[in-house]
Amino acid sequence: MSIADSKGQCPQDLVAIFHASFHPTQGNVIDWSLKASDDLNLDHLEFSALPSGLHLVGQDVVYFTKDGQHGVCVFRRRKTTEQGHRGFRLSSLGILLAKSRRPRPWRHVQALKDLTTIIYSRLEESGILDPTDSDWEPARAFFGERKLRRADLGGAGDWNGWSDELDGSSNPPDANPTLHLPHLLRILGPSSLTLYKHILGRRRVMIYTLPPVEPACILCHVAADMCFEYQTGEGSTSTTRLKGRNKQPVNVLGMVTLADLDKLRIESEAGRGWVACTTDAIFIEKPSYYDLLIDLTTLTPHKATRPTFYASKPVPSQPGSSKGPTHRLSTVRFSWSDIKLWNEIERILKLDLDQASHHACCGPSASPDAPLKSKSITAWTDAWQVYEDVCIICAGLWIGSWRGNSTMSYSTADGPENWGSVRLEGDDDLSLHSTYVRNLGMGIEGRPVPASGSTLSPPTSTSKAGKRSSGTSGKAAVTAASVSGGSGSGKARQVSSSEDDFLEGNSNQERRDGQLLTTLALLQTFHAHTAFQVSVLEMLLPKGLGSEAGESTVYLNPKDILLFELGPLSGLDARYLEWLASEYAGGIKVIIKRGWKDLLAIILGYG
Repeated sequence: MSIADSKGQCPQDLVAIFHASFHPTQGNVIDWSLKASDDLNLDHLEFSALPSGLHLVGQDVVYFTKDGQHGVCVFRRRKTTEQGHRGFRLSSLGILLAKSRRPRPWRHVQALKDLTTIIYSRLEESGILDPTDSDWEPARAFFGERKLRRADLGGAGDWNGWSDELDGSSNPPDANPTLHLPHLLRILGPSSLTLYKHILGRRRVMIYTLPPVEPACILCHVAADMCFEYQTGEGSTSTTRLKGRNKQPVNVLGMVTLADLDKLRIESEAGRGWVACTTDAIFIEKPSYYDLLIDLTTLTPHKATRPTFYASKPVPSQPGSSKGPTHRLSTVRFSWSDIKLWNEIERILKLDLDQASHHACCGPSASPDAPLKSKSITAWTDAWQVYEDVCIICAGLWIGSWRGNSTMSYSTADGPENWGSVRLEGDDDLSLHSTYVRNLGMGIEGRPVPASGSTLSPPTSTSKAGKRSSGTSGKAAVTAASVSGGSGSGKARQVSSSEDDFLEGNSNQERRDGQLLTTLALLQTFHAHTAFQVSVLEMLLPKGLGSEAGESTVYLNPKDILLFELGPLSGLDARYLEWLASEYAGGIKVIIKRGWKDLLAIILGYG
């Protein structure tokens, strides 16, 4: 049986397929595998395919890496009356991809789910619990269709920009994790900019979650995609002479377990940065292995609380004591300097609120009987945000930082809705029909305007009334057109089932198009903000870089920090600048001056 993706094309980039299961006496084992090369090592993949706690859910999808190769597996929990299995058999069917510029394991997920259903349904029908050699025949056919045949993977690992990546022509609809970027930002809130800073600074990010683990695995890929284009230099139009030390993006490790401690240590020494997720709570007690910990278990269903962020900080060693923890966790939140960029992101997200309601993970609760506590917390959060905005502007006016910003930053010349808006330097082209974004009067702010004749046609009104009517305008038009004009009865005929299907199909297409345009606008916003801050760094560095500059050292005072639109009083912003300089300063050492005299001078408006 041939199992292909939605376009009938099978990407040929697999190097292995395997089946992992839990044995009552041996633990996690790989009981069947098929490899494209005998030199391929599959040791310890059984732990990534069956992480701890997965027995609590019936099915799941797990993303992982093995020796730099990305993989994915589909987990199933099957009922059994066998002794020693405690009522369930735990197993995962997984694949391993060849190395490429842009590995895309998600392209195989739906077909892998179908394959798992075929194999396990046959076993249930025959009453056989342990698969025989003939039961793996569908898996052999699956691997034969998708295994590696060409060195260039037949284009499966190529990168042609975000527009090509997300348009759905080469991927199954809604399969790409990057399309979940708007949902990620809604869930994390302004703290998502703390994650963005760690990704751009090539730090080590660990995500702690409870099963199911697929959302956390998707979060790993989405987080890395926020800076993917700039870190790889693919499609970048930046004219800056500063280039990153690493040519590869932040490494997405996916699911890690205690068996991967050596891998985490090796990846950390490479300096490339990584993002991973785990279900092992013991990692909370090992803060030396990462720089940022995101605890997803503190996220409540009604959004009363958000995921908690922890920064790993070194503990000063005490004289004469060689034992004790070397790092400790400290709660970290977003910086006040993030408010401007978050206002830009939130404005883009508000343009697509109708689409957000289709996703339970981040859609606001519209139920009339929603808990009063959740509504009150949301109200207090909004009030606190207004308070923070006012404080930011007052502080900026006090120290005179508004002179270094765009004239439109705090202007209401084009209407009160522009108050507090961010104006980022650089090209705003989203590479989708060569359109311009974020300016009022030139299409929807924060989203690209499709060319004439394009099927990607978002609503043209940003008002609340427009948002409410846009979701029903198509159905209302069809209903009105269905009224009989000559009967005189005044009754509208019933809309046929085919028309309902047509309307539903159009609604789904509009939702996907809106999600695509919102994601592209958000990615461009992050890209433009990164280019802006790197350009400021270039302005503050001496002309000669690397070997030409020798062992140069540059000191940045609090007033220089304001040029990056960062807070001079924020310790996180200071560390972020050090990370940025370490990656892009070309070997020049950058020291942030934050002594009490420097901070006092900036508070009083001197220097």
